[in-house]
Amino acid sequence: MTNAFVEMLATRDWILADGATGTNLFAMGLEAGESPETWNLTARENIVKLYKGAVDAGSDLFLTNSFGGNAARLKLHDLQDRVGEINRVAAEIGREVADKAGRKVIVAGSVGPTGEIMEPVGALSHAEAVEMFEEQGRALLDGGVDVLWLETISAPEEFRAAAEAFNNLNAPWVGTMSFDTAGRTMMGVTSPAMVEMVEALPNSPLAFGANCGTGASDLLRTVLGFAATATSRPIIAKGNAGIPKYMDGHIHYNGTPELMADYAELARNCGAKIIGGCCGTQPIHLRHMREALETRPISEAPTLEAIVAALGDFTSPDDGSAGPAKSTRERTRRRG
Repeated sequence: MTNAFVEMLATRDWILADGATGTNLFAMGLEAGESPETWNLTARENIVKLYKGAVDAGSDLFLTNSFGGNAARLKLHDLQDRVGEINRVAAEIGREVADKAGRKVIVAGSVGPTGEIMEPVGALSHAEAVEMFEEQGRALLDGGVDVLWLETISAPEEFRAAAEAFNNLNAPWVGTMSFDTAGRTMMGVTSPAMVEMVEALPNSPLAFGANCGTGASDLLRTVLGFAATATSRPIIAKGNAGIPKYMDGHIHYNGTPELMADYAELARNCGAKIIGGCCGTQPIHLRHMREALETRPISEAPTLEAIVAALGDFTSPDDGSAGPAKSTRERTRRRG
């Protein structure tokens, strides 16, 4: 398989991905409850600004504004019949911005969860999920993305359905899960379990990892869990810019650009090859992350104590993968 993303993976020591979509669109005036994906059709200039903000800040790769672009999510806005158009346009705008960048920039087609619970717990069947992912993926490919980017998945069944859909499309893809429940995904997947699942897929992703979750510290602990399996597959780290706080009617993230620079350095040292930000991450964060990756030498993997010292406490005492562990928080307090 040869395409721009595969070539970049093969020739680069690290790749800087983009930051948040929602955070940056809310700053442009997106209203709570409004579908961000509709802006592909009604506010094209803002989507150009979103993509260009990441590129100008130094990102080598950015995600399209299509996270909620599947039929189930768009049905909430009575847009289920416009899946193809909404995703294709998201990708076309991205392709236009990337091609004008003056350097190689990858357009990744964002594919989020369906928002439904799959059988046997819920009502969504495997076949229906595959059909949804395939419909969205095809439209993103038609619009010109280099790779499909599955993200924020909690259930292994949904991850497998997307993998099957992308295989049907013969599409290059990557996949991330959100480890937001005491080091596990909401449906109980641990970092070693994700590696085992990914390696067993008949159509394994080109890279895999974690995005969103809670804070940057927790995400890096998950990345260390991936790396501990000795996987040879490239790892993705796309952590939130600090911890969310509700202030003045809005969600704010307390991660400074300096903290995200430290996060980027630590993510690389933990074993991640594709490094970006998720919720709260703005272009100013990306600029500091780029500078850190370019100027700071790579070193050995950090200890849990080093991660806490740089980025703040974990939100749970362990990552859930091997039973209770010694509390890093307690050890940190004793040092102080």
